[in-house]
Amino acid sequence: MALTASTMLPLGMKAPFFSLKDTSGRTVSLDDFKSAKTLLIIFMCNHCPYVKHIRKELSNVTKEYMAKGVGVVGINSNDAEKYPDDSPANMEKEATAAGYTFPYLFDETQAVAKAYRAACTPEFYVFDKDQKLVYRGQMDASRPGNNTPVTGVDLRRALEAALNDVEVAGEQRPGMGCNIKWKPGNEPDYFR
Repeated sequence: MALTASTMLPLGMKAPFFSLKDTSGRTVSLDDFKSAKTLLIIFMCNHCPYVKHIRKELSNVTKEYMAKGVGVVGINSNDAEKYPDDSPANMEKEATAAGYTFPYLFDETQAVAKAYRAACTPEFYVFDKDQKLVYRGQMDASRPGNNTPVTGVDLRRALEAALNDVEVAGEQRPGMGCNIKWKPGNEPDYFR
């Protein structure tokens, strides 16, 4: 398991378009979140120990902020052929087991991950009401084995700021986790 950091997209960038299927086969697109006060996009997967480490708090944070009008979507861009734990069928099982109430989408072509320059799982992007990027990076400083509690403090701060239409205070630290599992020959230019 190689530790990878997020690419830290430029703040202010408009959310790249996506239109992907969720675990029930329903198509979900960026346009579905036009009226959201804030939009949280999470690049994640089922098998990554970094995602598993935050799983319970991720479910809690997303439920809490969806109730406040935040649109939330999880996107799995891993090569499901080489990593069958990340297949759409297993995504459905994981969403149920983890209590995820947000759409969990499969990026089979990996084009959406490339559009967001996503590099690792988990990786968080917060967009304001105009779908402009105001935060990208980590949920908090907790990692498997570092004995720091999972609180979601960084992500919560970003979501609160976006909901209140103010700048996100504090340093934005990159997300850290397993690299996205690119299909052979499909690796982006930013993949190390």
